[in-house]
Formats: sequence, structure tokens, C-alpha cells
Amino acid sequence: MSVAFRRDSDEEHLEPKFEMPIAPGPNLVTPRGLALIGEQVDAIEAAIEAETDDQALVVLKRDLRYWHTRQTTAELAAAPEAGEAGIGSSVRVRMNGAERTIAIVGGDEAEPGADRLAFSSPLARALIGAMAGERVAFNGRDDAIEILEIA
Repeated sequence: MSVAFRRDSDEEHLEPKFEMPIAPGPNLVTPRGLALIGEQVDAIEAAIEAETDDQALVVLKRDLRYWHTRQTTAELAAAPEAGEAGIGSSVRVRMNGAERTIAIVGGDEAEPGADRLAFSSPLARALIGAMAGERVAFNGRDDAIEILEIA
């Protein structure tokens, strides 16, 4: 019989399961971000205890490996100097005539839709180190962003 007609199991036709990717570089976090990672670990551990489906357990255990890694590699970011934008800062800016307030946070804490940007994002990198009253370059323009206030 031809090998083309042989099928040992359904497993050989499934997509491979890869580990969740971890961003390169340091895992800098805010105190809130560290607490969120801990909550995520606790939630997944509770879900594993309650889960009975083997495939769901595989996914949950993969997720737990990711969050355990993030928890063990987390480094609390040093507080920025007073009046200077940094990780943990809330920065009120004016861009393209519109004001918005951006929180600079760790990668796992980021929610771009809620203006919580990872410190590694291009906009956050442009803001880090800036002081209130300054204008900073972004997206090819030298004075694209006006820093209004830093908290």
C-alpha cells in the first residue's frame, strides 16, 4: 500500500503548538504591572486545577510557562526624575492639535487603545526623557509632540 493512503493518527495533521513569544530586552515593569502578572499567574493556576480537558490543559500550561517567565524576569523600573517622562509616568501631550494623556508602562501592562503604551513603543521612546514644556521629534517631524504635563 502506498504511503499516501496511510494515516497513523490525526495528531500529525494538526498545527504545531509553539511557546508564546517573549519580547527581547529587559522586562521592565511598574508596580501595577508586577501585580497584574501575579494575578495572571494565580488565575491560570486556578484554571489548571479546575480544567479536565487535556487539550485545554496543554494551552493553559503553555500560558503559565509564559507568565512564570515574565514574573521571574520582571524588573521594577526605576522611578523617573521629577518632571521627566519615564516608565511609570503619565504624560499629557499635544499632537496634531489634539491633547491626550499617555501612560508609559511595561510590555505586559500595555493597552494601546487605553493610551497605556509599552516603554519600547516608538511613541513612548520619543517621550522618555522629555520634560514639560519641551517639544520632541516623532514620525519625522522635529516638533511633532508638545509635552504639556508629566505626572
